[in-house]
Amino acid sequence: MKSSRSRSRSKSNRNRSQGNQGGNVVNRVFDSSGPEGKVRGTPQQIIEKYNQLARDAQLSNDRVAAENFQQHAEHYTRMLSEAQREIEARREEQDRQNRERQAERDRERAERQEREANQATEQQAAQPQGDAPVAEGDSNLVETPESQPKPKRQPRRKPRPKPEAVNEDPPGGDDAPKAAE
Repeated sequence: MKSSRSRSRSKSNRNRSQGNQGGNVVNRVFDSSGPEGKVRGTPQQIIEKYNQLARDAQLSNDRVAAENFQQHAEHYTRMLSEAQREIEARREEQDRQNRERQAERDRERAERQEREANQATEQQAAQPQGDAPVAEGDSNLVETPESQPKPKRQPRRKPRPKPEAVNEDPPGGDDAPKAAE
C-alpha cells in the first residue's frame, strides 16, 4: 500500500515543474485579488473588468478607487504585452531557424544535382568511342526472335451454333410415299 506522503511529494514536484515552464500567459486563467474582491479570467478579460470598474468609480466620483483599478489593469496590461513580446520573439527565432534549415536543404540539393551531373558526364566520357554513339537503352546484344515482342493474338471466337431443323423427320414426313419395295 502506498503512503500518502509519497503521493504528496510527487504532486508537489509536478506543480513545481509546471510552474517552471512559464505556460501560455495569454490564454492562462488568473485569479486577481482586487479591492472589490476576486476577478477571474485571462489577462485580457481581467484588464477589461478593471477598466470597467475604473469607469464606474469615476462616474461615482471615487478618484482613489478609479486610480486603484487603473493600476490593476495596467499591471495585467504589462504582463500581457510581455507575454506577447516573448511569443513574437519565439516566432521570429523559429522563422530564422526554418530559413536556415531551408537554405541548408537547398545547398544540399544543389550539391547533389551537381554530383549527379558530374557522374553522368564521367559515364559518357568512359563509354567506348565507336562508329556510332550507344544510345541510353541500347546494348551490344544481338537481337533474336525470342527477344522480339510477340504479336497479339486475336481472341478465339466460339463457333456459331448451326440452326437446327424444326422438324426432325426426313423431308416429306410420314405422309410421303415410300419407295417401291
